[in-house]
Amino acid sequence: MGSKKRRLSPKETDVLLSTLKVRFLKNMERHQDFEWEEVKTKLLVNDDKLVVLHAMERTGGEPDLIAFDAAKGGAVYVDCSPESPIGRRNVCYDRKGLESRKEHRPQFNALDMASEIGIEILNEAEYRSLQEFGKFDTKTSSWIKTPEIIRGCGSALFCDRRCDTVFVYHNGAQSYYSSRGFRGLLRL
Repeated sequence: MGSKKRRLSPKETDVLLSTLKVRFLKNMERHQDFEWEEVKTKLLVNDDKLVVLHAMERTGGEPDLIAFDAAKGGAVYVDCSPESPIGRRNVCYDRKGLESRKEHRPQFNALDMASEIGIEILNEAEYRSLQEFGKFDTKTSSWIKTPEIIRGCGSALFCDRRCDTVFVYHNGAQSYYSSRGFRGLLRL
């Protein structure tokens, strides 16, 4: 599942870069201030980031460059799949939620899976920013980073888009559904 301690083969690198380039050129409104060759150069000098992007792609995230985060110093790739990435659904929020289930435990949880892939789970502001670039999660939902005060009550937050509006809800952190996953981001 994850991306830790692995290098891509030259063929995997070529396929990934080709996929990212097609997506980049198809969705120029997401990154008007960037040129593909500039992004490609950054990616080629950072094998670790390529491995993470490969894992994002492999789990259905359809990562694309959507912003420049000047405060954090780099380009940001975010899962831009229309619905919550299919390879990251059926997960509860975190390990504590997973371990609290007495039976019918899911195989993974969102926070550990994100860490293994090498991405950060989106927070509410990042999720809302993503929605400015399209209509995401109109049939699914995605866990988002949950403040400790809410998590301390046993709940976790998730978002979706219905009726052309982004909604934020809470659910027990131990819950999981076939239509709920999570989205992540990678800073270059």
